[in-house]
Amino acid sequence: MKMLNPRRARLERRMVGSTNRWRFPSKPFSGDLLGLSQRCKALSVDLDEALKNPDRLCVSQIQKIFSETSKNKPVQSREADVILECLGSRWELHQPQLFQSDTLSKLYLMALAQSTKRPTKELESLLRAQLPGKIKERPPTKKMIISLKINDPVVTKVAFAMALKSLYLSQVEMNVNDVLAVLASAHVLQFSSLFQRCVAVMMKGLTPSTIKSFYLAGCKYKEEQLTTACEKWLEMNLVPLVGTQIHLRKIPQELLHRVLRSPRLFTFNEFHLLKTLLLWVFLQLNPKVQTVPVQETVLAFFTSFSRKYSFLDQDTGQSLVPLFLCLRLHGIIKGKNLEELRHINFFPESWLIRVTANHYHAEYTTHSEVIAIYGFFFEIKGVRHDTTSYSFYMQRVRHSDVVCEHGPVSLRAERLVKYEIRAQTLVDGQWQEFRTNQITQKFGFSKPSCKSHALKIHTVGLPIYASFSFIFPMS
Repeated sequence: MKMLNPRRARLERRMVGSTNRWRFPSKPFSGDLLGLSQRCKALSVDLDEALKNPDRLCVSQIQKIFSETSKNKPVQSREADVILECLGSRWELHQPQLFQSDTLSKLYLMALAQSTKRPTKELESLLRAQLPGKIKERPPTKKMIISLKINDPVVTKVAFAMALKSLYLSQVEMNVNDVLAVLASAHVLQFSSLFQRCVAVMMKGLTPSTIKSFYLAGCKYKEEQLTTACEKWLEMNLVPLVGTQIHLRKIPQELLHRVLRSPRLFTFNEFHLLKTLLLWVFLQLNPKVQTVPVQETVLAFFTSFSRKYSFLDQDTGQSLVPLFLCLRLHGIIKGKNLEELRHINFFPESWLIRVTANHYHAEYTTHSEVIAIYGFFFEIKGVRHDTTSYSFYMQRVRHSDVVCEHGPVSLRAERLVKYEIRAQTLVDGQWQEFRTNQITQKFGFSKPSCKSHALKIHTVGLPIYASFSFIFPMS
């Protein structure tokens, strides 16, 4: 009879979470998905990541043990366990603090595996040393040397030193000037708590001078929280703050485009936003300008281009068209501002025609004028109700409600007026005429006596010419 080998490897149990599952001690994953899932949950590790990279689970377990045993525990003055060679310097580190960094943890475990024939036993000894009440004195361990090569040009030796200092101190003083390099160092070290502290400092330190670098850092390290904060800050400050400083030049076109598309963008009026955008284009094309020019200089610059084509139709302006498509040019309603747009020849003619047409068909739904005669003031008004429906009327107003520099003012509360309202328009080559009868009415200051009868018409013709005729009978 053949005897069974008494030393045959047996399945061992390992406590995982609140249950006890079968585990193979010599392999990171034995096929026990339920046990692996519970273990990942206990260590706050993503299950899919653990299946792809079992070493990640091992590092996370070690980090959890060290973080719990070293929390709120001062570093004892003892010899360092690890020497880190990086950026031309040698840094002495201790194991409990080192394992806060994913990068340093992996480098240390790799060095441990290469330096001994029994890395598992060395690791078990290392972990046992962290258990409270088990071993009073720390067993001697071999000092490891690890090397880290950094290719990120943003990382500086001073910032990297601050990041390593943060392994030992929970709060390290950090100003806005250093935070970008410290963030890059934290990313290299995979030091998540420090990385998030840097993000918080950057979100509080957004200014016209830092918005570009902080936004690009958020994009580089895929930190959506930071990029979103930059966008929201610029939505509120593009026109009133950044648009008045030379830092406007630094705003990336991609960020500017996102902000212009936002419904939360703040501006005093649409023409003010247009001036800010024109200034940004001017600064891109004139990199030697170091001070913010006056508006006349910017307008004169664009006027100097060829009149044959608009600026946006030329090669220089083609890439900028998406930015200006975000503007609501129909919100520019002052005639002087519209005249400036035509004068600088910046926009294609088709854009300007569309803006003018929108004003005619949509913006000017009401037109009114105030006339004064013999000290009496009347407002004559035309209203467009829809595409074919219009009404015209007049009403008496007080002299205090209008601008009256000179001229007589009547103090009579009522006045008899005889009036007639006419309107005419051309439709398919034929004139259509509309009119009220001659109406005699006593006009006062309060309703309904202050308002005349209304001439209501329906027509497809444009434009409509309206005339008001009235006299003051003897009274």
